[in-house]
Amino acid sequence: MATKTTDVSRTDDERARQEAAAGTEDEAREAGTEEAAAGAEGAEAAAPGAEPGEVREKTPGVGQGAGAVVSAALGVVSLSGGWIGTVAGARETLVGQLQTSSGASVGKQIKEVYGDAWHTTALWAGLFALAALVVGVVVLVRPAFGTPGRPQAAWIRSVAWAGVSLGVVGLLLAVLKYSDALLALPSTG
Repeated sequence: MATKTTDVSRTDDERARQEAAAGTEDEAREAGTEEAAAGAEGAEAAAPGAEPGEVREKTPGVGQGAGAVVSAALGVVSLSGGWIGTVAGARETLVGQLQTSSGASVGKQIKEVYGDAWHTTALWAGLFALAALVVGVVVLVRPAFGTPGRPQAAWIRSVAWAGVSLGVVGLLLAVLKYSDALLALPSTG
């Protein structure tokens, strides 16, 4: 009569995982597929701490997807002005009011109070647009430096291209606003 000895140094969970993996390997070998057996071994190796039968999959491209979404969000912020641009513009308006005397010419008052605030808002919008452009381009060129033969998900490319497009439009609008080619200050003369 043969007796089965058990290793008392392992916990019940470790034994259950090992038995489940051994059972899966035996079932796969009985089916005659070595690939299934290798997959079962890989599933246990790839899922440390997983419950028996639970397989944790790696999610490829999470960082690239996040970068693409950030790029698109920065592009939208560059078009809308964003909270930082609004606060910076309001601050510049206040500084202009404080530094301009009531006896200054109307042209000087308009420039100091409104013109500088307009340029500050355009500057912040341009910075957000530039950030959207850079992040989007980095996401798009990242696969060239990654694992060969592993394509980038289509949604990641689409969202990154949206971020790049919004960045280009935002940057163009910021330059036009800053140079007074778009909605210039009214003339006082």
